Amino acid sequence: MDNSYKQLDVYIRAKELVRVTYKLINTFPVDERFALTSQVRRAIISVPSNIAEGLSRTPLKEQCHFLDIAFGSLMEADCQLEIACDLKYITQEEYNSIYKIITDVARMIRGLKNYRSNQMSNNK
Repeated sequence: MDNSYKQLDVYIRAKELVRVTYKLINTFPVDERFALTSQVRRAIISVPSNIAEGLSRTPLKEQCHFLDIAFGSLMEADCQLEIACDLKYITQEEYNSIYKIITDVARMIRGLKNYRSNQMSNNK
């Protein structure tokens, strides 16, 4: 079994984002438990999950596909957290703090995808 993705900074940082997000959304109103809270959880957990699944596959094209999914889930979670801020479920400071991690993870996913895409181009 290939677990090499576990050593990658992008995977480690994405898991950190999950921990921070879960802690933050525990403060959402109870009536949001099956709405926004659930949506944020699904989106944010999808980020490291798709990184792990994608990088466990051999074809570089599949790796890039799963990195795209991880990036999309990250943007979805960002949107939902921004809405939570608009609704005053979290403070602007809390959103700004988590947004810094989101931008770090986004940059790392893009960088890894570009690296894998270049590897694909060089293998042709």
